[in-house]
Amino acid sequence: MRRLLLALATFGAVATPARAQTPPVATVTFEEAIARAIERNPTVARAATAIARAEALLDQARALTRPNVSLRFATVTLDRGVSFDDADVIPRNQSTLSATASVPLYAPARWARVVQARAQIDVASASAAEVRRQIGVAAAEAYLAVIAARRQLEVDERSLETARAHLDYARRRLEGGVGSRLNMLRAAQEVAVDESRLEAAGLALRQAQEALGVLLAEGSPVDAGPEPGFDVPSVIDEAAWMAARPDLVTQGAIIRAAERVVRDSWKDVAPLATLAFDPQVVTPAGLFQPSRTWRLTLEVTQPIFQGGLQRAVSRERRVTLDASKIALTDLEIQARSEVRLAQVAVTSYTRALDSARRAAGQANEVLTITTTAFEVGATTNIEVIDAQRSARDADTAATLSADALRRARLHLLVALGRFPG
Repeated sequence: MRRLLLALATFGAVATPARAQTPPVATVTFEEAIARAIERNPTVARAATAIARAEALLDQARALTRPNVSLRFATVTLDRGVSFDDADVIPRNQSTLSATASVPLYAPARWARVVQARAQIDVASASAAEVRRQIGVAAAEAYLAVIAARRQLEVDERSLETARAHLDYARRRLEGGVGSRLNMLRAAQEVAVDESRLEAAGLALRQAQEALGVLLAEGSPVDAGPEPGFDVPSVIDEAAWMAARPDLVTQGAIIRAAERVVRDSWKDVAPLATLAFDPQVVTPAGLFQPSRTWRLTLEVTQPIFQGGLQRAVSRERRVTLDASKIALTDLEIQARSEVRLAQVAVTSYTRALDSARRAAGQANEVLTITTTAFEVGATTNIEVIDAQRSARDADTAATLSADALRRARLHLLVALGRFPG
């Protein structure tokens, strides 16, 4: 019985179950991923509705500056009519059809609302561009996450292949009577660890593909195609990149809109002149009321005293403008910091990647030498396993460094307002 249990334990240690095959997913290039995300993502669609709403508000403001025509019909029945000498002074039943046509002749406040509404369209358009940038950056981050997850999966697959080869060699030595069960168990343990890492890497890849599919508004996960290339500029002009960043452009539009409102504050107390024409038809006509009449009215309204309301409104508008300018200053400080940090990150991660690749190459060479030496009896099984782990860790570090460099280059382009182009 003891031998049977030992055989079952050995079989469980060395067995390598097959990984479940995941269904194939669609593959897109980097450019396609960004374009689809910007085109299909619901967040971008919601930003577009803000532009449509601003345009509707502009139409409303413009309508108040145009002629207005209305028609009115009324029928009046009295308890009794009034007659004099067989003539109806006030008929018992009388219908009236009247119309009113008015047009503002002088309406500075209404005209100002039109200009202010047009400025809000600029703000909404700039905000939509900022939303598109954010979605594009999110899609790019998801695309790079898929690439990084795939690279890690490849590292774990190579590590597992190496561990299985070592396990196979250890088993053959044991079966040949020159190896030990301890060496085979150590090799089997390393295979199990690598299988666990491989499963985790496969799940991470699927999660990254699902995240990319969500950003692209697809009904399924999406895989990343070739690795993108990011052209980092060698010369950076601060004035140029500040003018290109959508968040700064949006804040600039907000400031211009607020300045317009402040400049137009005096128009709220300006006179309003309106010309109205009112024709009227009455049937039947009364003795003192003709059947057809019309009236032309010129009306001028001038606010005199509003209890300090206008002063309070003007003060609130100036405070809003000051807050917008402070927000712009804060954004500019943050933007400069992002550019500086992104430049430093690109330089640092470039050096780190070079070092990580050298270390990975050296670790894999050590593994090759150690494995060869073990096969001729010059090293122990423990040294081989240590070399395997070192090579795996070095490859993982190189993969992480490459992903960090790709992201740093992307962040630099984003900070400079060059992505998405």
